[in-house]
Amino acid sequence: MNLFNTQSGQIERFTPPVGPVGIYVCGITPYDTTHLGHAFTFLSFDLLIRYLQASGQDVTYVQNVTDIDDDILRKAKELDMGWEELGRRETDKFLNDLRALNARMPDHYVRATDHIPEMITIIDHLIGKGHAYRANGNVYFAVATDPTFGKLSKIAPDQMLAVANERGNQPDDPHKRDSLDFVLWQAAAPGEPTWESPYGRGRPGWHIECSAMAERYLGHTIDIHGGGADLVFPHHECEIAQSELASGVEPFARWWMHVAMVDYQGEKMSKSLGNLVIVGDLLRHHHPDAVRLTLASHHYRASWEYLDGEIEQMAALAADLREAADFGANGIEEILDVSPQRERYFNALEDDLNAPLAITALAEVAQAILEAPDEDDVRDAQDSLRQMSDILGLTLAS
Repeated sequence: MNLFNTQSGQIERFTPPVGPVGIYVCGITPYDTTHLGHAFTFLSFDLLIRYLQASGQDVTYVQNVTDIDDDILRKAKELDMGWEELGRRETDKFLNDLRALNARMPDHYVRATDHIPEMITIIDHLIGKGHAYRANGNVYFAVATDPTFGKLSKIAPDQMLAVANERGNQPDDPHKRDSLDFVLWQAAAPGEPTWESPYGRGRPGWHIECSAMAERYLGHTIDIHGGGADLVFPHHECEIAQSELASGVEPFARWWMHVAMVDYQGEKMSKSLGNLVIVGDLLRHHHPDAVRLTLASHHYRASWEYLDGEIEQMAALAADLREAADFGANGIEEILDVSPQRERYFNALEDDLNAPLAITALAEVAQAILEAPDEDDVRDAQDSLRQMSDILGLTLAS
């Protein structure tokens, strides 16, 4: 299939490896789940995996949960509850929402706090090779030692700091040699959870977590690495730098796939703005197929704004699909031929997962079945409809 690669900035032919395709997707930080932006990201990867598997390709899918993070500690303090309890609660809510949306669970769903030893190993390699330094119980990655830093995001060096500062960087940290250096290990702070390390008690930085988990389950080179578009910089840029320099193996990922942001009420949907459309709320009023069709009706690389009422149109289509799948016109005169629509459907998904065009072709199959004369045999068409619906993650259940 053809798939956009963030690093090259182009749509390229994706060539599967010998053996399973290794896919790593950066998961949630579990302190406030699950909003429609989350669902758009993870169901886009669910579609990719379903399509690859339907094409006969084995997949090993790894998704992480960042269960220790500044945001979790802040939110737990606001709620006067333990950070572990908050993480478990929100992770369970997220997984239940994904199951309700018929998402396939990852082969490995992994928590950062279970992989501290792997993180320490990578940090030790970076220190030993001169790419990281210790300071007052902290360990930092020295960005200046990586001449290729920025090769994923293509952000100009003089603009990197401003973007990083918007996304968690602390430029005024007095222990840094350079404001853009990022923390690999942070020293223990009062009231925070800590783990033993060669650098003293503390906790890992954000970026090192994913490098360690990806390498643990998929090796030094991942076939497809992805997440939301807001992770390109600094998170994924930092992952590349620390992983490649620690292991000496390039590339860290053959393909980078990023899902666009979802807006609501004129701004990017985010916890900080409070303009969240919660998946659980939608599911109380709408069939899961309607929610999935609403999300899939937007291309994964195109930012879009959720509009109240949009889901009603997709609910009507979901009802048509269910009716067509159960339609009883099974005559013997003519076999209903939906091969043109089927071909357009698969061509659309081959073309950088163009789900909106695929949905159009699927809707035409349903219409052809529902409008078929009573004497026509629609069973093959229904088989196609069910297969096409399954790749889109639809259950067609009443």
